[in-house]
Parts: sequence; C-alpha cells; structure tokens
Amino acid sequence: MDPVDIVARHADRVTHLEHIEARDAVYADWPAWVDPDVRAMYAAAGVTHLWSHQAEAAELAHQGQHVVIATGTASGKSFAYQAPALTALAAGRTGSPLRGFRSPTVLYLSPTKALAADQLLGLSGASGLMRGATVDGDNSREERVWARDHANYILTNPDTLHLTMLPAHARWSRFLGGLHYVVIDECHHYRGVFGAHLAQIIRRLRRIALHYGADPTFILASATIAQPGVSAGRITGLDVRAVTEDASPHGPSTIVLWEPPLLPGNDQTQTPIRRPATTEAGEILTDLVVGGVRTLAFVRSRRGAETVSLGAQRRLGEIDPDLASRVATYRGGYLPEDRRELERQLRSGELLGLASTNALELGIDIAGLDAVISVGYPGTRAALQQQFGRAGRAGQAALGVMVARDDPLDTYLVHHPEALLDTPVEATVFDPDNPYVLGPHLAAAAQELPLTETDFELFGPRTEDGVNALTEAGLLRRRAGGWFWTKRERASDLADIRSSGGSPVQIVDAATGRLIGTVDAASADSTVHEGAVYVHQGDSFLVDEYDLEHGIAVVHRDNPDYSTMARSLTEISITDVEREHVWGDAGMTFGSVDVARQVVSFLKRRSGSGEVLGEEILDLPSRSLETKAVWWTLSPSAVGRVLDPADVPGAAHAAEHAAIGMLPLLATCDRWDIGGVSTAMHPDTGMLTVFVYDGYPGGAGFAERGYEVAARWLQVTRDAIDACECSGGCPSCVHSPKCGNGNEPLDKAAAIVLLDALLSQSP
Repeated sequence: MDPVDIVARHADRVTHLEHIEARDAVYADWPAWVDPDVRAMYAAAGVTHLWSHQAEAAELAHQGQHVVIATGTASGKSFAYQAPALTALAAGRTGSPLRGFRSPTVLYLSPTKALAADQLLGLSGASGLMRGATVDGDNSREERVWARDHANYILTNPDTLHLTMLPAHARWSRFLGGLHYVVIDECHHYRGVFGAHLAQIIRRLRRIALHYGADPTFILASATIAQPGVSAGRITGLDVRAVTEDASPHGPSTIVLWEPPLLPGNDQTQTPIRRPATTEAGEILTDLVVGGVRTLAFVRSRRGAETVSLGAQRRLGEIDPDLASRVATYRGGYLPEDRRELERQLRSGELLGLASTNALELGIDIAGLDAVISVGYPGTRAALQQQFGRAGRAGQAALGVMVARDDPLDTYLVHHPEALLDTPVEATVFDPDNPYVLGPHLAAAAQELPLTETDFELFGPRTEDGVNALTEAGLLRRRAGGWFWTKRERASDLADIRSSGGSPVQIVDAATGRLIGTVDAASADSTVHEGAVYVHQGDSFLVDEYDLEHGIAVVHRDNPDYSTMARSLTEISITDVEREHVWGDAGMTFGSVDVARQVVSFLKRRSGSGEVLGEEILDLPSRSLETKAVWWTLSPSAVGRVLDPADVPGAAHAAEHAAIGMLPLLATCDRWDIGGVSTAMHPDTGMLTVFVYDGYPGGAGFAERGYEVAARWLQVTRDAIDACECSGGCPSCVHSPKCGNGNEPLDKAAAIVLLDALLSQSP
C-alpha cells in the first residue's frame, strides 16, 4: 500500500502535504593519500565511490585544516574523519613522521556512550589499522588501563574527558602527546549551557595536548545547521572551515503535517482537548505496518514511545496477530547486541515498526526505512530534517509525518508550514564565555596545570576577571609559576556540564527500602514533595517524607483517585541592563536578573475530570537563580488605552505562556529550557512587564536570541494565539504544562490585544 494513500484516508487531519523531488549524487575521485589498507577496508564494506562533500572535508582535514562537515542524515559524514584518521594511524604504524608528533593517536567525542560504542563496532573492519577502545563509565579498571597504555583510537564522551582524562592527564600522556586528530561528532547537540561547557573542555584539552607537544586537527560532524563554521569555531576556539554542500543521493519524499482533531463532547465552558498525539501516531504506525511500510516513530518521552508502540500492537493484534509481533519499542538501557538486533530486524524487514525516544538518534544507525513519524516538533528544524532523513536512505521514496502535540508551537507550525519547511535551519546558540561555566573550568585547568597569563587568550575575554574572582574566593593562589588550585577536592567536580542541578534525589520504597527511581534536583521540589503522587512504571506511590538535606524521598505504594500538581511563586528582579531598545510607549530589554522560585503548595485533582479537590500548603525553601532574561514593557497610559485594568494580569500571563512556547521556533531551545514571569506593574520598571529568562545559571543564549528577533518573535506569538480554534484558551495556545499558578489567570483575547499594542510600535 502506498504510504501517501494511507495519509489520504485521513485528509481532514492533514494541514499540509509537500512533495520533494529526488536528488542525484555528485561523485568525486578518491584522494591519492588514502592508505591502500584503508581504501580496501571501505571496499570490503561496499564503499567504492565517494560523494564530493566527503572528499572535500577529508582533504581539508588531511591538510591540517580544522573542518566541520554539516550535511544531511546518511550522507557519509564519518568518512570525513575516519579516512584521514585511519591513514594517519597507518602511517604511524610504519614509523612515518607526522608533523613531529609521537606515535599518532585519535580522540573521538560523542554526546553519548551508546554512539561511541556503535562507532567502534562500525570500525571492526579496521582492526588491523588501529587499536580502538571506548573509555566511559562502563569500563572495567583493566579495560581502562589497557586503553591508556595501548589504544591509539579512543572513543569517549565530554563527561569522561572532563572528569577522568584531563584531571589525570599525566597518566594519559602517551595518548594525549600523540593527538593527531580530535573528532567531535553530532556537534549540533552541543547548545546552550552544555555547548558552553564543551567549549571550555576543548580549550582545556588543547592546553594539555600542547603541554605534551601535540597540536591536533579538529574534525567536527554536524546535522545541517546555519553557520556551522561559526558554531564549530565557538566549540574549538579555532578557525574552522565548513563543508555544507550535500552531494549524496536521496529518493523522492513526501512531507505531511498532521493535527489531531478536537475531542467531541466539550461544551463552551470547558477547555477543549485534542486527541493525544501519541494515540494518533499509534494509528498511523498501524496503517503503515499493515501496508508493509518500514516505519520509525520518534517520540519525546520513553512513556510516550511505549504508548505509541502498545497502541499499534493492540490494533494490529485485532487485524493480524503476526503483525503485532513486528512492532517494538526502543528503550533506554538496551545492550549493544540488542540495538544491533533491532537494527538488523528493521533493515531486513522482520521488524516493520519501531517507536523510540529521540535518544535513538545518538544510539543506533538505522537505514533502509520507508517512513518516519515525528510525534511533536523535536525542537529545531534541523532536528526534524535529521529525523525525516532516516527514511529513503537507500534511494527509495520516503514519507515524513509530523504529528502536532497540544502545544502552541506545534499548532503554529502545522498551520504555517512555511515557517517549518521554507525557512533556513537554525544556528546553535551557546555562550562559551558564560562566567558560571568559565569559572569552574578555570579552576579545573589550574589543578591540571598552573594557569599563567599566556592562557588568558585561550580561555576567552573574561578569563582575567574569572581568575581574579577565584583568587579572591580562596580557590586559586598566585605564585611565581602561575595560579594554583588550593583545595584538596577535585576542581573538575565544580562543573555540572549537563546542568542536572546537583545530585539527583533518590526515591525509596518505605516498605522494602528499595530504590525505585531518581528525580533531578532541579525538579524535585515540585515532583516529590510530601503528599505528592509519584507514578513509576505504571505504579502509583505517595510521598511520605522529602529529606532535602540528604536528597531522599520516602514513598509508599498507593492508588489514590487524584493526581497532584505543585504551585509555586516566582519573583524576579533586574540586576543589570545590557541592551535596550525603545519602541515608543513600549520597550525591549536584555540583561541580568535574579529569579527566586518557591514551591508553596500543591493541588489535588480528581483523576479523569480534573476537578480540584483541595490545596495543601508546603514549607519548602526559596531557590535563587542568577541568569539572563529578555523583557518587554508597555507604559500604563498605553495599557489603559487598550485594556480594562481587570484584564491586564490575564493578558500578560497568557502572552508570557505563548511567548515561551514560541521562542523555540527562533532559538535552539526547548520550552523547558526557559521560564517566564509577568506582572501588571513591576517594581523595577514601573510598567507592565513580561520576562522570559534562561533556566540556567549565567544564561544560555536563548533570551539574548529572543531580544535579537523580538518583533518577529512577538508576531508569531500573536498569530499562534489568534489562529487557535478554542474560544477562551487551551494547551494549544496559552495554557502551559509547567505553570506554577495552575494557568490562572489567563485571558486569550486580551493577550492578542496586548501583543497588538506592542507590535504597533515595533520597528
């Protein structure tokens, strides 16, 4: 059955359908410098021709030019780093000199352990050319010692490099002193604070490598993003050439944007609810599997992936029990052999459908698919292209379906396809000079080798201020040889590179003492406070005790007929104005703020109906966050001309929610990366003010991006609210799943009036 015919059966849910023509390959000659054994390895794997972008990137790397290759999924990016790296190792095997290096080595970095392990497995044909090893938290002591003493191709992740290899660099001196190439794979995933941390880790690596006499060439691989050379330059601190012209072939494809229908039975007084995107995706997956279409469904959460898979299996079981067994779920914790078996079954056609979290993109290399379903916008246009690119990789026709969640951004995009399909992909956003990131890495660098003034240029323009602040705090001490770390503790432990917010809170079953799960520190107050209902693998628990000091929540199994939702108070104060633009009676500002948030109570809501059964007060501490924000203001006189005083709080609150939902359209962030506060009269401005702030200490670059594109951002926010079918506000426009005030007050109509007043004065 033709996948497009399957989609046509649900034409009432399709908001846009677009056909993309096939693309022919552009070939290039093999570089003469590729070692014959390396070329034979590729020939044995069936690679006999090169696409021009592969040859161009590999040639630049071989010449010693730092390079980033940013092309589509399945465009052979790995050749760009494997060919020069393996050729260098082959030359080292014969004793050939390589720019004065010792015996050459290669370091490969990926965001996840799974991808590094997958890469090493993919290099099994190069065993005669390299001594490869993964180094991560899963290694035994013996495996790590072997890698340190013998490996010349090490595959690891930023966490292990930061916490293990660099602090103990003397033990790794053989490997680090021979560094010829450093590969940074999937570099588009390094954004926000994580990107800033990686940038400083790479600077520390460059410093240590130089200490041992190495000056490696950096090769980065990325999905298609805007300005890849700029992003790669920020990561490495070096001049990086970009190769972006994708010369690989691709079959014809069809892109479908899909909006689930509103559920019937809601009267005018109730908030309209759409059919869940996971339910829709399960039905689409069912139809495609029945049609013999090999399909991968990307879902944002593990629970959502299970829902899609189980829904499809249940429906397929009613049609043909044999088909139900040909659908599976990819879950976290799979062993490499299990991942390979899934890949084999999907490629061979034994497995027709797979529902997976987005993490699969960094764990399994799956080819030969016919269709991809993206359940919800994955956060960036580049990520959506990456997911859709999984289908049609063998040259066959492909189908990509994006099913909108009940979310303002998803709703906007399926009704404005030009913003999704006709707009250039985003650039990654991060600030390597974030002082909250820079400080801990300067401390780590000082413990690795004393800091000197010659290091200031390497670590960036704020280095001197950072060193002085660390010295005043007693963490560094200046001596004749430079600045030294003064503490017995490991300085590398100061940097939380994945912004987990500290050690996770452990959830313990009171009856058995068994650890049943963990929750990250940042969300623990609102998730496992006393009295909270906590759901784990389908089982419900009630929290009896929340021990903040020791990071433990004690629970007991229960089955209450209600759920709980934490309520919080957030106050924000302006500490510094960095950039400002006046729009007549309105203003747009970017600067530093202090955000104080406190979980103060929780609501009990009856399961099913959502009826509020009661509210209980909590006594939890206030949490402070110093970060960056963008905020806009409107003078009292301008507000008074368009709104009644009673409508102002609901208008500002609704506009805040919608703006948070829409910023990911213009910045490489998720709505959970940012927060907001709105007030009819803020004490620091004396006016109606709406803040949107980065949810990370020191900022992550998202709010600053909002400031830079403010007029466009507010326009798409206004249009998204106005286009929603609901009458008074719903999750598709102004309701927020993370609102600490229970989505009260909200005024959809007044928010449109407020945004019109702002936009009428914009440049």
